[in-house]
Amino acid sequence: MVVATMAWLSGASKKIHPDRHLPFSSHHDKSPPATLGILAFETAKTMSRLISLYRSLTDDEISKLKKETMKSKGIAFLNSNDEGFLLNLACAERLEDLNQVAITVSRLGQKCSDYGLNRFDLVYNDLKLGVIDMGKLGFGASKIQKIIRKMEKRIYATAKLYAALESLAEMEASERKVQRWKNTLGPKQKTNLDYVSQKIAFHKKQVQQYKGTSLWSQSFDRSVGLMARIVFIIYARICTVFGPYNPGLPSVLKNLSRPTSTRERQPFWNVHFNLKEEEIYGNNYCLVELGEKNEKLTSKSGPIPNKSKKGRVRFISNELMNPFFLDDPGCTGNTNCGTMRKNNRVFGLAPPSTVGGSGISVRYANVILYAERCLYTPDTIGEDGREELYNMLPANLKSTVRGKLKRHWLKKEEESDGCDGYSLAEGWREALEEILEWLAPLAHDTVRWQAQRNLEKRINFDPEPTVLLLQTLHYSDLEKTEAAIVDVLVGLSCIYMYENRR
Repeated sequence: MVVATMAWLSGASKKIHPDRHLPFSSHHDKSPPATLGILAFETAKTMSRLISLYRSLTDDEISKLKKETMKSKGIAFLNSNDEGFLLNLACAERLEDLNQVAITVSRLGQKCSDYGLNRFDLVYNDLKLGVIDMGKLGFGASKIQKIIRKMEKRIYATAKLYAALESLAEMEASERKVQRWKNTLGPKQKTNLDYVSQKIAFHKKQVQQYKGTSLWSQSFDRSVGLMARIVFIIYARICTVFGPYNPGLPSVLKNLSRPTSTRERQPFWNVHFNLKEEEIYGNNYCLVELGEKNEKLTSKSGPIPNKSKKGRVRFISNELMNPFFLDDPGCTGNTNCGTMRKNNRVFGLAPPSTVGGSGISVRYANVILYAERCLYTPDTIGEDGREELYNMLPANLKSTVRGKLKRHWLKKEEESDGCDGYSLAEGWREALEEILEWLAPLAHDTVRWQAQRNLEKRINFDPEPTVLLLQTLHYSDLEKTEAAIVDVLVGLSCIYMYENRR
């Protein structure tokens, strides 16, 4: 299977029909292949996620990630300034995304008549074990670009079909409603009803046309074959880009020996995703033994593990390897936290000393965004806006803000330096603008990350690259983040007080 699969991937074999995307056809009957039908929408969604992953791994995107994103002040100060840690985190998340897509491709592949596609899970397993020579998988090859353009065209047509079906369903519901009132309608209204019926008939013809040009009428073999190729290409690209920073990935330049039968039986989502704490976190995080007399900490940069609890702090364990078996420890402040942990294992790796590990990343992001509105567009905030912002804070931050404000006003009363309210307010405004310049982007990306992952549960045909967790507040140091939020809120209160005094 490996040799024939490589012939298919490289296009070197002339014996394989160009419309067949994996070798080993197990049937010889002339019956027409099964078409996707209603599964066209899930297939289009999966294709969109694949294109999104493909675009996120281009040279331009990787260069932007290394030179701009990871070097930004907010990420360097709150998350980490260790390039190895951030790249390992990005690698783990991209592998997680690809694994989730591969699960869907494998499920759709079971409906294919082609043997190779039907056993996609075994082929993907071999790829992740390094059995398949990935040196022959060209990321930017012209054939791959043609496949991407073909997938984009079919996604667009399927999106039009989806919109047309939704519109048709609404019109048919309106028609049924009007039909119930038909006996009470006058001649003019009956004419309108005829017009609606004609319009529905036209939309039905349009839907049939869209079905013919979209994935609806495409065979399982053809569609899954396209996605299987891109899955292989993306995995090879991940190994090329992140391999120097993650020794757990197979080499793109070597073809390793055949694995043992024991390893071969592993589910493909487990293979090469059993990342140890030190492989993901490098020198940033470690396994920390917390005891009364012995505390070991090798972290030199990034968020500091929480020392308030005794016992072993584990970021990932063997029982968490299966994507369908994840616990839900302490998700507070975010109702979607438990679901997100089950769907994204990298999401659950954040330790308690981080904002995400405490389950309040979205809550703090909303606080920061609300504070940004108060500073830049105060006219959009109502009379009770300040109270609403204050109520968004957890109890510990409320207490900290009150204490810091009290100390500030006591100090100002003792100094009585004669400064007017205008100059004091402007001073605070400049300080807040400087903080929000690096803090607000993390909050915006946190909301975007959550929105993009929530859209994945519904029909979403957007193929643009998604936000990475390293760009959000999820892995931000909790103490540093809370200190920055307190400074922002104290500054807003001082601006409000000084301007009112003036």
